[in-house]
Amino acid sequence: MRIKPLPPDTLGVEARYVHDEIANLIGRSQSQVTMIDEQGALLGPFPPMLRYPQFGVPALSFIRTLDTHATLEKRVREVAILTIGAAFGARFELYAHEIMAMTFGLPLGAIATLASGGQPHGLNEQETVAHDIANALAKGHIVPEATYQWAVHLLGRDGVAELFFLIGGYTLLAMILNGFDMPAPDNVR
Repeated sequence: MRIKPLPPDTLGVEARYVHDEIANLIGRSQSQVTMIDEQGALLGPFPPMLRYPQFGVPALSFIRTLDTHATLEKRVREVAILTIGAAFGARFELYAHEIMAMTFGLPLGAIATLASGGQPHGLNEQETVAHDIANALAKGHIVPEATYQWAVHLLGRDGVAELFFLIGGYTLLAMILNGFDMPAPDNVR
């Protein structure tokens, strides 16, 4: 870990405001995931975002926009996020989204396969195409035309655009997590 979690009482006024907004948001939307330590400091990508707010706050705003304007099914989103987390080995991203995928009903076997970078069985067509697209993009490939057209058929053009931005956003988070060597919490099951 290259940046330690920042206890809220050590933050300046602006950073404390951002900290409190994040804490309130994740308390409502991802309460199943440990994202705050015993001192009240945020974990995961949040310490780097708070330490470098000139970059972190705009990145956070983008990630938040992906959530507030989400139209894709939650399971489809989690498949794409787990695919990206596995492709980059982002420990915190995998930790958090394995839990969220379970919460949204993805089968444990599919979650395990996604988290290990494999091609899971038992996904529906939307989930499968989300995995295929995330996998292609994570490898630096152009999405094949047949895959793109199938995705448009299943998700609509706006849904495919949302998926591309979601994949890009979680790739950004994976890079932040890996660059700063941010671990998953110690209390992982």
